[in-house]
Amino acid sequence: MSVVLLLQGSLRKILAAVCLLAGCATAQQTVSQSQTQLPSAPAPKLPSPTHVDYSKPANYWPNPAAPYLERMVPPPAFGNAPRVDELIKNGKLYLSMNDAIALALADNLDIAIARFNLPIADTDILLTKSGGSPRGVNTGVVQGTPGGTGTGVAGGAGGGAGGTSTGAGGAGAGASGIVLSATGAGPTPDSFDPVVSGTLSFERARFPLSNIVTTGTNNLTQNTTTGNFTYFQGFSPGTSLTFSYDNNRQTTNSLFSTLNPVLNSSFRATIRQHLLQGFGPSINTRLIRQAKNTKKITEESFRQQVIVTVGQIQNLYWDLVNAYEDVRVKERSLALAEKTLSDNRKQVEIGTLAPIDIVRAQSNVSTAQQDLIVSRTNLQLQQLQMKNAITRSLPSNSPVTQAEVVPTDTVQIPDQENLPGVDDLMKKALANRPDYIEQKINLENSAIGLKGAKNGLLPTVDLVGFYGAAGLAGVQNPAFRGLPPGSIPATGFLDADNNLFNSSSPDKGVAININVPIRNRAAQSVQIRAQLEYRQAELHVKQLENQIAIQVRNDTFAVEQNRARVAAARQAQELAAQTLDAEQKKYALGASTYILILQDQRDLAQAESNTVAAMTNYAKSRVTLDQDTAELLDRNNIKLDEAVTGEVKTIPSVQGAVPNTGVQENQTTPPVTPPSTTPPPVR
Repeated sequence: MSVVLLLQGSLRKILAAVCLLAGCATAQQTVSQSQTQLPSAPAPKLPSPTHVDYSKPANYWPNPAAPYLERMVPPPAFGNAPRVDELIKNGKLYLSMNDAIALALADNLDIAIARFNLPIADTDILLTKSGGSPRGVNTGVVQGTPGGTGTGVAGGAGGGAGGTSTGAGGAGAGASGIVLSATGAGPTPDSFDPVVSGTLSFERARFPLSNIVTTGTNNLTQNTTTGNFTYFQGFSPGTSLTFSYDNNRQTTNSLFSTLNPVLNSSFRATIRQHLLQGFGPSINTRLIRQAKNTKKITEESFRQQVIVTVGQIQNLYWDLVNAYEDVRVKERSLALAEKTLSDNRKQVEIGTLAPIDIVRAQSNVSTAQQDLIVSRTNLQLQQLQMKNAITRSLPSNSPVTQAEVVPTDTVQIPDQENLPGVDDLMKKALANRPDYIEQKINLENSAIGLKGAKNGLLPTVDLVGFYGAAGLAGVQNPAFRGLPPGSIPATGFLDADNNLFNSSSPDKGVAININVPIRNRAAQSVQIRAQLEYRQAELHVKQLENQIAIQVRNDTFAVEQNRARVAAARQAQELAAQTLDAEQKKYALGASTYILILQDQRDLAQAESNTVAAMTNYAKSRVTLDQDTAELLDRNNIKLDEAVTGEVKTIPSVQGAVPNTGVQENQTTPPVTPPSTTPPPVR
């Protein structure tokens, strides 16, 4: 329904009335929604990985055409950092824990893929500043690097772009496609970017007529030149400005036209103000606030990505140390079995031992060789996974691919575990966990969307004020017989334009446009869905709080348990060594049997393997605790801004890793070629 009232006053009074109504509506606008008190989201603080802020548009200066030209994004680098080649000596890659993490921060592909989410989030800020709707950002964790699995905050890999998992509040897969959320519900803002449109046309037309009463001819010919211009821009209070300026020049062969050619010029300025639906800056800028919150979510997601990847690198490194030490244990077991076989042969030769004991010793050697082959194969796999995790490319002919990886650090077991209290650890986790902060910010975005959905329930009531004018000019038609020649002075476009501003032909008015949807079911469904999703998000936050509490408690139990297992495994190894030594002395005196020696050898080998596994499990449990409390980066001196750019200048300092004095650069590491499985001949 449209009611138009012609005004006798000036445009100033119309604009004053519009501003007065807008101000009253602003003063009366309140949100009575019961909501949880939400913490303010942290301000964006990370640099751009591309060194370009894509939340800002291209400027007209110094290139006026820049906003209309393609902005190129540099291609990603596929080469490895020079540091990895510097660590290769004598065909072996001597890798410390700190070097592994530094290389991963620069070259790990999971982190490299996640970096692009930061500028993608910037593009949504730029889009919403123009009045558009955000496209969303994948805020899950990229998990494309195999190995190093743990039990920290990492979730499963998802189906988003780049292999990301669905982030907090993201779209999920429905039965028939994509399930959308009500985050952006509410009235759509006008375009905040000015839009200029224009038309320039030339037309020649001929119309056959059935009579000559109206034009004086039965074949009317017209030549029309049109030049129109329109400017439109929306503003955050729900106001829009439209300015149109229209011109045309027309010549005709009509005998009854007073002017030929005739020049028409007109303009109209229209201001429209939403009074109910779509009113106020808080409604029309909500998408901008949500996009900025999404950027903060993306930053927290990237921090979680770095935490997960660094934790994975640490677990990979400890798995590599475990595999490396396991090879050394298996080699010692093989050497001991071969020594026992040699001693048995000598005793058989002098007649103090039955030949069957040589067969048993050979069987023991074969078993030790088989265990060594399996252990070396596992070492090869761990080396390959580590090289894949710290590089971007592994060409078959590169030194990195062909080099053996030698871990130069080992696990440090502290004399005493000085863990903070569980309550303190849970407070740290709730204050620092990226996924918890993401949920909180997502809850804030849901609250913003709830306000938009509530406003969408209102009818559309717009107050429109306009002012315009029209001007006419031309040359007297010599074919017109109604006036003597020269009665009308010749005028042009300048004269027509002057008439636009002298109030000789004003066009002004005000209108109220009302649109009331009957039953309003669509808006009701969106609003109640927004309410339900908000309440659901509140429960997600509570659920995550409970999960964090359980994870932190379990992590502390695991650390204490694994530390106790290390102490027990070390003691068991020492006792097994003493038992074997005593049994060997008894065997030398003839007071024992080879079966007992063989059993003690196996017990010692198993005890040594248990010690290595216990130390590895302890180190991994500390990594998991640091992940679940989000202290991994701070404890290891990792700078997040350097991880964003991939330019690592601060070398990490990992707690719990110490140099392995048994590994020297000139020391021959266990070969990776399997030994011969042919048993020695029986004499």
